Amino acid sequence: MILTIIVVVILALLAISYVAIYNGLVKYRNRAEEFDSQIDVQLKRRTDLIPNLVETVKGYATHEKETLSQVIASRNQVVNADTPQAKAEADNALTGVLRQVFALSESYPDLKANQQFQSLMEELSNTENKVSYARQAYNSQVQQYDTAIETFPRNIVAGIHNFKAIDYIAVPESEKEAPKVKF
Repeated sequence: MILTIIVVVILALLAISYVAIYNGLVKYRNRAEEFDSQIDVQLKRRTDLIPNLVETVKGYATHEKETLSQVIASRNQVVNADTPQAKAEADNALTGVLRQVFALSESYPDLKANQQFQSLMEELSNTENKVSYARQAYNSQVQQYDTAIETFPRNIVAGIHNFKAIDYIAVPESEKEAPKVKF
């Protein structure tokens, strides 16, 4: 009788542990997906600001149509990207094109003084910071999730339920080089 009770208690503890491990893995995976979604929210906010920026700049820089076309094309690539890494790469390309727009403001003092332009630039800068934070939070959560599915005994439960590692958002090789500063 005591042996039966001990076996039942051990089986109950194993079942409870199994459920707890499984639920923990689901929590980690869902948080990673949530952070990916937060990146999408910030990129959406940023891409929604861009048409306003382009319209503001158009009035001042009519012969800069190529730069403005590049902004719209880059914006569309961000909107159409379907993986976290593709979103990051498209967003990095958009950032490069936006730098050209920011440089235009130096060539057009009236544009630089325009209140709407200044507000849009400030909003874009704030959004840029939020995108950066969201990417960091995503990578941090991915690290927790990937560690969880690789450590014992979670790796057994993860293997049974087909939990797969999630990729980090990586910085493209071209952006890893430190800028050279010359005086």
